[in-house]
Amino acid sequence: MIESPDHEDGPRDAAAYFGEEVKALRKALELSQEPFADKLGYNQAQVSRVENGVVMASETFAKAMDRVAGTPGVYLRLRNKLAKRGIPDWFAPYVELEKKAAVVKMFHPTLLPGLVQIRPYAEEVLRAGRPSNFADLIRVRMERQEILTRDEDPARLWLILNEFALRNPVHSPETMRAQLRHLHELAETPRHRVQIIPKEKVNNLVVSPFGLLTFADGPDVAHVDGFPRGFVLSEPEDVLQAQDAYDLLVAKAAPPDETAELINSIVKDCYS
Repeated sequence: MIESPDHEDGPRDAAAYFGEEVKALRKALELSQEPFADKLGYNQAQVSRVENGVVMASETFAKAMDRVAGTPGVYLRLRNKLAKRGIPDWFAPYVELEKKAAVVKMFHPTLLPGLVQIRPYAEEVLRAGRPSNFADLIRVRMERQEILTRDEDPARLWLILNEFALRNPVHSPETMRAQLRHLHELAETPRHRVQIIPKEKVNNLVVSPFGLLTFADGPDVAHVDGFPRGFVLSEPEDVLQAQDAYDLLVAKAAPPDETAELINSIVKDCYS
């Protein structure tokens, strides 16, 4: 019997919880991992990663479990309920919109935003808030990044940062070197744009993180990040004001073709 994920016993991490249910189904069928994986249409290594809570099962994986178990969407519904752990109620609408966006525009004055954070950087940022659902927050943050690398219609990213965000040390020099290498790769990816506002150009225009989502169909929306919560803005006047602010940040920032060199310079100055 599948228990509610709100049950007090068992693993609190969503991926680990679902992994326990995968293992329970396999044992109920009296199968080892390899023949169980064959029934699901996956390889043994993939099943092992899900069972051990290394990754959250995909929707396709959960559907395969329902097929093998003969259950009408039970595992899929459980998987989707668990997958929402780590997403605050106020942030959930934005995450769903972000999945559908063709272009994601972001600005952050002091940090690299979650959509481009490597795991050690994200762990250090999130750990500072001492959350009780730390593992789920990390999982959600890493899963959000899949919109940039998915096989079908990956989203385009346009990111603007104050130079301070790159010089702001998060965790160790090793973490910052790895994080800035990742940012460098994004900057050199043709479909993306990464721009940095040099420290010589004091940015008093915008002091809060915000972004814009553009869709293949439908109007743009804006998102303003704040404490203790952020807001999705869809009113045309609000979106237009956010777009005007973003255009001004683009004008203030160094051109995209200078980003890679500036990143290399910051790595050498601060983290070598």
